[in-house]
Amino acid sequence: MNLAFNASRMIGSRVLIIGDIMLDQYQKGVVERISPEAPVPIVKVTDQSFKIGGAGNVAQNVATLGGKPTLISLCGEDAYGRNLIEICTELGVECRLITSQFRETTLKTRIIAAHQQMLRVDRETDRPLDSLEFSKLTEAVDARIDEFDTVILSDYGKGVISEKFLTWLHGRKKTGQKVILDPKTCNFPHYSGLYGMTPNTKEASEGAEMPIRSREDIIEAGKKIIRERSLQTLVITLGADGMAVFLPGAGVFHLPTMAKKVFDVTGAGDTVIATIALGLSSGLDLLSASILANCAAGLVVGQVGAVGVSQEELTEALGAWTSVHHEKWCDLAAAPPSE
Repeated sequence: MNLAFNASRMIGSRVLIIGDIMLDQYQKGVVERISPEAPVPIVKVTDQSFKIGGAGNVAQNVATLGGKPTLISLCGEDAYGRNLIEICTELGVECRLITSQFRETTLKTRIIAAHQQMLRVDRETDRPLDSLEFSKLTEAVDARIDEFDTVILSDYGKGVISEKFLTWLHGRKKTGQKVILDPKTCNFPHYSGLYGMTPNTKEASEGAEMPIRSREDIIEAGKKIIRERSLQTLVITLGADGMAVFLPGAGVFHLPTMAKKVFDVTGAGDTVIATIALGLSSGLDLLSASILANCAAGLVVGQVGAVGVSQEELTEALGAWTSVHHEKWCDLAAAPPSE
């Protein structure tokens, strides 16, 4: 299996991303004294930067890997929403950000000193979309969805992905279109009939309503999620233990992590789903796409903050592999045909 060649196949492939976009603000500084007002450190801010997060980071990863992402989301009519549009333009991400005067752009501010995060402050609107917002969202998706073979749903629980939207999408998507979802536990009961999902261990544990402490637990939880959510496939990311790929009719496969060092897991899940979707869009099978995603995630966790992996970085990392590392854990019965 020529991994570098498979990675290069992703260049130019198109992916539609729908979900909750957010802006990550990083304020870096130094601590020289404790506040006289309360026993807390005073951080003197010396540097500030903004990065795209949530569904935006998924789109960023598609772009840096050489793909052509189209992003549909909502933001507020505020300065932070304008920041997001500017960042998307700089990254080469085609975006359709629906603005609403009744929502504020999701902003996550991280205060960092001495290479350590001291505090995070969140500003967000996480209520369900109102009728006008929902109408604008479905109108935007309806106008573009037929152009794509692969669609990512990036659910961060801020309102874009909902039971109402999923019901609408199920009736609207075209035959054979692969819809992959990065889940939020609170919405698990609403997920059904998708091509696949990419939960982490915690999300899989909560979604399956069972603890995950062993290989056997991972397999049991995955089977339960596939059965109850009527999925065609499933990928569970296992942090330092890599990922488990569930292919009904073929088996459950384990991919050990390729990370050499771990500084920050922020955005790793975004990288995984972006790489998998891009691989599928370029014609790869799910296991091959997951192997590429596993490598890309290993690169991301070695950096600080939500970052995109470049095609060059991924190709170089793949070139260092002497063989494809994966293990078949067990067989997995084929899913019953959909009605």
